[in-house]
Amino acid sequence: MAENFLNLVKETDIQVQEAQRVPNKMNSKRPIPRHIIIKMQKVQDKERILKAAREKQLVTYKGFPIKLSADFSKETLQARREWQEIFRVMKSKNLQPRLLCPAKLSFRIDDHMKSFPDKKKLKEFTTTKPLLYEMLKGLLEEKDKK
Repeated sequence: MAENFLNLVKETDIQVQEAQRVPNKMNSKRPIPRHIIIKMQKVQDKERILKAAREKQLVTYKGFPIKLSADFSKETLQARREWQEIFRVMKSKNLQPRLLCPAKLSFRIDDHMKSFPDKKKLKEFTTTKPLLYEMLKGLLEEKDKK
């Protein structure tokens, strides 16, 4: 913590509940950052650390680059999985989709980024965009029937 976030450590008493390093499958020709999954006692601490890590962009552990990842709940993971079919269709149509935290879908359309917290809002928006409606029609209707 002190290596990367000296100001953050001085400001607050941050306590890590658990930390795990993901095994490194490193290709010597293309080094990639290692992943560390941490669980914090306070959600606010996790948010502060992740925000600081995004701002810093390069976080290190003993001099080697690492990547910090949020530990999502089962509900959040399930919500993110529900976007997968729509995500694949949008990706194939080059709409540059993204899954934002915790489980919002964002994509580029008409040179603007649009974000949707749930499928109901996406379905309402697709009624104003005929091409998008046709592209996602089956996917949104199937989910409503379930």
